[in-house]
Amino acid sequence: MRLTRGYRTELDLNHKQITACKKHAGAARYAYNWGLRRKQEVYQTTGRRISAMELHRELNQLKQTELPWMYEVSKAAPQEALRDLDKAMRNFFRRVQLKKEGKWKGPPGYPKYKTKRQGLGSFRLTGSIHVCEKAIDLPRLGRLRLKECGYVPTSGVNVLSATVSEEAGRWFVSIQVEEEVPDPPAGTSEPIGVDVGINRLAQCSDGRVVENPKALRSELKRLKRLHRRLSRREKGSKNRAKARVKLARKYARIAHVRRDALHKGTSALTRAPLALEERAARKAEIAASLPEPKTKVKPRKGKRSKPVEVPSLPEKIAKQVKAKQVKRLLRLAQLSDVLLRPAVVVLEDLHVDGMKRNRKLALSISDVGLGEFRRQMTYKTAWQGEALLLADRWFPSTKRCSGCGNVKEDMDLSKRIYVCENPACGLVIDRDVNAALNLAALPKPVNQPGPYREFLGKGETPVEKGALADLSQDGSVKLPSAKQEPNTDDGLSIKG
Repeated sequence: MRLTRGYRTELDLNHKQITACKKHAGAARYAYNWGLRRKQEVYQTTGRRISAMELHRELNQLKQTELPWMYEVSKAAPQEALRDLDKAMRNFFRRVQLKKEGKWKGPPGYPKYKTKRQGLGSFRLTGSIHVCEKAIDLPRLGRLRLKECGYVPTSGVNVLSATVSEEAGRWFVSIQVEEEVPDPPAGTSEPIGVDVGINRLAQCSDGRVVENPKALRSELKRLKRLHRRLSRREKGSKNRAKARVKLARKYARIAHVRRDALHKGTSALTRAPLALEERAARKAEIAASLPEPKTKVKPRKGKRSKPVEVPSLPEKIAKQVKAKQVKRLLRLAQLSDVLLRPAVVVLEDLHVDGMKRNRKLALSISDVGLGEFRRQMTYKTAWQGEALLLADRWFPSTKRCSGCGNVKEDMDLSKRIYVCENPACGLVIDRDVNAALNLAALPKPVNQPGPYREFLGKGETPVEKGALADLSQDGSVKLPSAKQEPNTDDGLSIKG
């Protein structure tokens, strides 16, 4: 299986390299804004859309007369910016067409001009990119040091591009590579249901819990202080610039904490839960099978170039590189853990925008990152040989009893314990665990009849009332309000 994935790590730059990166980011930002202005002019005068290659040819002509400073940066930075603009315009016209057909709601997203107020931005480079253990060679920038040793693979991959970005004074590089990995053996364990929420990031039907770090909620008091400090500084002063940097760093830390929790949580749910002893044994087995890492030597060009003997790495660096290699191989799905990995993972297809209409819960819901959680689960389950299914928005996972199938008329969000109203059942269980069990029960075998097929797939087909009625004993079902309703304006009370 051939994968295209990215490795993002922080750069360790000196002042000269930071200046060069700022020039590249400025050139990419200027090319994007210039290209957007030219597209508007051409479209208003001729009615046609000018392509990125035509814009790049015009920009090359301007370099010789009006923009000589662009020769100081790599040609890939403005060229890739124009390609990004071309893609943004195509997406805009595609959404306009979908809006005419009634398949798109909201603004179509016309491209906007980039400004320094939103940060220095980023730039993407292609061409001759050489990755080493502790450094990376980029066109026109030379060798840049990395703060993490051995994280980016140096062999066995095809490097496609490198994107350098700035975030609150720190510079990062994201390497997009193509790598060949063995096809993951499909998991054979029981399906698991994953119920996402606010108190807990995720509750699984097998008992595993992913806690919500509440990255923004825990830093609100400090953010308010930093905002007040910034507003009291005189505009244009150095103290105001210092206060702006502190505020940006705090926002960046909040984003990093949330991203770290999401990656760790989704990885733990999709990979096999190994015991400490088994994990240590597998690490030792992988380390014994790996050769000793050597220095990555850049091949020389020319017919008369002789092969250079590859020197060994220093002991400390070689140990770090090998540890990263072991960790990377440990993440791959193995044939020995097919019984530990689920065959199917079931998530809810939540309407997050509708849930955020509740002003009392909008901040907490946005702080969770439900969309990013679903996106990561989508590709990580594919990497681990698991199937991801989405329960329909109308499926009452919280109101339905996981023991007898009885569906409640209503259940407020403040009730954290589910108590079954059926006298013959009387189940008392945590509401999140109950919802996860209901989700896990959806993917039944094909030879068993039932309405479960209505709840699987992409979550785009509404559930029929008759199918839902078959799940309850009394035959009466009230469709869930607010939490799953996609298109209602009055569903502001979040209930499930």
